[in-house]
Amino acid sequence: MLKIFSKKEGQKGFTLIELMIVIAIIGILAAIAIPQFIQYRKRGYVSTLNSDCKTAYTASVAYVVDHPDATDILIGNLQSAGYSSSSGVTTAASSLTGNSGTITCTGTSGWGVSAATVTITSGQMSLTASSIN
Repeated sequence: MLKIFSKKEGQKGFTLIELMIVIAIIGILAAIAIPQFIQYRKRGYVSTLNSDCKTAYTASVAYVVDHPDATDILIGNLQSAGYSSSSGVTTAASSLTGNSGTITCTGTSGWGVSAATVTITSGQMSLTASSIN
């Protein structure tokens, strides 16, 4: 080995080359891990939106059971039936009655995912699931 890379007697510590190799390895690991972490977070956001939409639908059914003559169900009505949205989720109801209407859950703009929508037609629920943009 070259004399410039070897330690003299009595010297402790790491050489510059050893430190540079460690920093390079850490950089490579970070370059791999950060994009994966971002994808994991987006998958979590998708699950949150889909879950919130299903929960809002369940609350609308509970509200209709308690108020069978309901014609225009609003978010306040869903909240009184037990619905509470997750942090960062905005829920909107459109033309929601006992057996028709839509419920849309959207995340904040930085989430990078599409909105989740529950469509109710003749009492049948269908979910248009959120997805990663």
